[in-house]
Amino acid sequence: MGIRQFKPVTKGTRFRSVSDFAEITRTTPEKSLTEPLTKSGGRDNHGHISMRRLGGGHKRKYRVIDFKRNKAGMPAVVREIEYDPNRSARIALVQYEDGEKRYILHPKGLKVGDTLMSGPGSDIRLGNALPLSEIPLGTDVHNIELKIAKGGQMCRSAGMSAQVVAKEGEYVTLRMPSTEMRLIHGRCMATIGVVGNEEHELISWGKAGKSRWKGRRPKVRGEVMNPVDHPHGGRTRGGRNVVSPWGKKEGVKTRNKKKPSERLIVRGRKRGRATQ
Repeated sequence: MGIRQFKPVTKGTRFRSVSDFAEITRTTPEKSLTEPLTKSGGRDNHGHISMRRLGGGHKRKYRVIDFKRNKAGMPAVVREIEYDPNRSARIALVQYEDGEKRYILHPKGLKVGDTLMSGPGSDIRLGNALPLSEIPLGTDVHNIELKIAKGGQMCRSAGMSAQVVAKEGEYVTLRMPSTEMRLIHGRCMATIGVVGNEEHELISWGKAGKSRWKGRRPKVRGEVMNPVDHPHGGRTRGGRNVVSPWGKKEGVKTRNKKKPSERLIVRGRKRGRATQ
């Protein structure tokens, strides 16, 4: 896994970089594990734009990922490591003893031919999934459940992991990548290791066309509009906070601190992400 630079033969390739895809072993997905992925273009069911700056982009197929890892006690062998256009991480195709195939998130260091297990009593090895209460302190984990048997919701993108730092009663304390300390029930599942493709954040898109391939349309700043078109128009904000074209505040915190899960945060996150 590394970064490949382009020879600057054009202005668009001068600063552009891509992954070298060295870990990829197959370029076509498993047909039985793909689904159609429709596009909304940012429109709602009335055809009105409800999310701005969306549209276009390359056609994709959705890969069905096994976030639950609920096939306990049955070993699985890693068959392929593949690219997934829907996420920053790579995915691994595993095949169980009964012949069933599933996609999982690819942990850093997992290779074709390795054997994986899931469920209580599994070994503490890379790629194995087991309850947090059985994972030793100091272990890096990813694909962490917030609710029992719901499936992994945290630490699923490239290079992400959390660390098990304490156990008390039914709950386990995790240090998140943001330095937030959070309590998770010990019966929630997590996968051993760090999500692979950690160089993803170093990639430079290099040109506006790459944004269009991703389905992201241009953004025009309000300050360069006329006063009739935007509250920031006329080359000034007039001392007000950043707002949308309709005067609604943007960039403000919307997190609901009254949710039950907020009580499980031992220490809030600091600004910026902690280096791993």
